[in-house]
Amino acid sequence: MEIYDNLSKYRIFLSVAECRSISKAADQLYISQPAVSMTIKKLESSLGCTLFVRKSRGVTLTERGKLLYDSVKQAINIITDAETNMKEMQHTGRLRIAASNVLCKYILMPYLQKFTRIYPTTDVSITCTSSANAHAMLEECSIDLALTAKPENINGLSYYSLGMIKDIFVCTPAYFKRLKCEVRDIFNRGNIMLLNKDNVSRMHVDNYYAENGIAPSHILEVNDMDMLIALAKIGIGISCVVKQFVEKELSAGELLEIKLKKPIPPREIGFLYNDTIHPSNENIAKLINIDV
Repeated sequence: MEIYDNLSKYRIFLSVAECRSISKAADQLYISQPAVSMTIKKLESSLGCTLFVRKSRGVTLTERGKLLYDSVKQAINIITDAETNMKEMQHTGRLRIAASNVLCKYILMPYLQKFTRIYPTTDVSITCTSSANAHAMLEECSIDLALTAKPENINGLSYYSLGMIKDIFVCTPAYFKRLKCEVRDIFNRGNIMLLNKDNVSRMHVDNYYAENGIAPSHILEVNDMDMLIALAKIGIGISCVVKQFVEKELSAGELLEIKLKKPIPPREIGFLYNDTIHPSNENIAKLINIDV
């Protein structure tokens, strides 16, 4: 409380110094003249020096008073600027987002394109990281919004669903023909290309393998879904990718979806955020409600 009391004293001190009058400062601050006089006396007593020379027509600063005025004025200006910036952030501000590389490219990008066009004064920062790390960053308040597959436990956070995505296995028609096997044998005969083990998408596929007793004989791991798509397109093997991200290749016949007897369960993706923070970041609602 002492810090706040001193701040109040210094605001009164500045007003008296600038008005050069205790009575005018009291009028300006909407407090009584005796209260202003008492505050100045207490401030002088605590600092052990005289700050004002009292005259019949007002007051003037002493040399010590001038030194204090310069320092306090600078400090108050810093506080005032900070208050102004905080208020302006409610109208423009910033938006910190985290998402995996693939979700950023295929899902987040259309939102960002519209958002930055509609709200050009808002600062937007993007962190490309795993979905699991994006969730952790949100809980640490180092970001405002995470685009992720829906976690099993959102720990009191809010989730805005963007719908379901479907993982499928794809390869070129020529590669599938070259295998000369039934669909049920592709995991034994084919070169299965997957994301690295620490990726949420890979974990989802590994769970599917475990539940269905599948143990691929040949696995090639990469850390990027674009690389999985590219490798599949040149006939290296069979890639596990999100179907929505290869619709163009499937339609053109560049890639073939391998129809599994038991498909991989779809996953829900969406925006994860904390709506208990006050004041809430209005830019979160602006982004997630954009029609893409």
